[in-house]
Amino acid sequence: MTTDSKPSPSPAGDPVIQVRDVWKIFGDRADEALTAIKQSNLSKADVLEQFEAVVGVREVSFDVHESEIFCIMGLSGSGKSTLVRHINRLIEPTHGEIRVGGVDVGGLNASELRLLRADRIGMVFQNMALLPHRTVRDNIAFALELRNVDAFTRMQLADKVIETVSLQGYGDRMPAELSGGMQQRVGLARALAADPEILLMDEPFSALDPLIRRGLQDEFLELSKVMGKTTLFITHYLDEAIRMGSRIAIMKDGVIVQIGTPEEIVTQPADDYVADFVQGISRLKLVFAHTVMVSPDAYTQGGGSVAGSDSWPSASTEADLDTLIGLSVNCETPVAIVDDGKMVGLVTKDILLRSVQGEN
Repeated sequence: MTTDSKPSPSPAGDPVIQVRDVWKIFGDRADEALTAIKQSNLSKADVLEQFEAVVGVREVSFDVHESEIFCIMGLSGSGKSTLVRHINRLIEPTHGEIRVGGVDVGGLNASELRLLRADRIGMVFQNMALLPHRTVRDNIAFALELRNVDAFTRMQLADKVIETVSLQGYGDRMPAELSGGMQQRVGLARALAADPEILLMDEPFSALDPLIRRGLQDEFLELSKVMGKTTLFITHYLDEAIRMGSRIAIMKDGVIVQIGTPEEIVTQPADDYVADFVQGISRLKLVFAHTVMVSPDAYTQGGGSVAGSDSWPSASTEADLDTLIGLSVNCETPVAIVDDGKMVGLVTKDILLRSVQGEN
């Protein structure tokens, strides 16, 4: 079943992207295979043996809300790239429904689908496929050219986006003159030029060196804050998903095994597969006071005293472990967790130690 294993509060507002019970089975006997899976719960290996068909996506459902960065993370072959291509119908589902802004993507005719891809959805791939004979400016403006936007407006919009992605001075360069990181910026700028509501980003930084990748992650996060794009971000790096995602979906063999915030994924893994993924992830910036604190009543029932708590170091419920450790280092008292001027919990050194070790 591909619903949230440990439900988390969804962002406010109606979802921009809705995926409901989507399946993709590759092969001439896909419909037969789907019927057999539902009747007999066949495994991926069974389907391949009996129907010479491959299950790419299995029973996937999720929502992506306005301005959210929703990350889908999984190893190669997990189905994440296949799944994202269903959103703009580059791949047709075997079964299920996908809605963008309330519109059933599967019900669009060819003209309506082209309009959706041109106006509402921008896509950024790992391989930018920049046109080698065109300048940076012309590559960025190419999508606008296909929409018959006049040359003057195209160049104005391209120059504006060049500045947005920090490529000032490179508009007249050819792609071959740019580094890999700069080429990725051009690809992002091309997707942004049409000002789409939604960005689909399929491992856009995966081929880059770690330092360049981290720099582009930071730049995209800043852009996202300013531009508020709804983003579906595909990656096979868990640390990238945790840095980028408002929420994360982890895929295995075409199935989403867990959806949650970075904190939920790290502190409440749904199964051993997810637990193995998060084992080496630092919790210092991902786990927050509201998750690990104990109530004042529980603390006193355990033999502690809150006398003098007005002089204790204090933090909000959203303070991370790193912040709490910094407050706790030079004092012997717990850290008071305060909300709206009232102590709602406290964090002791013992709690901090167990939280860092992954026991909370």
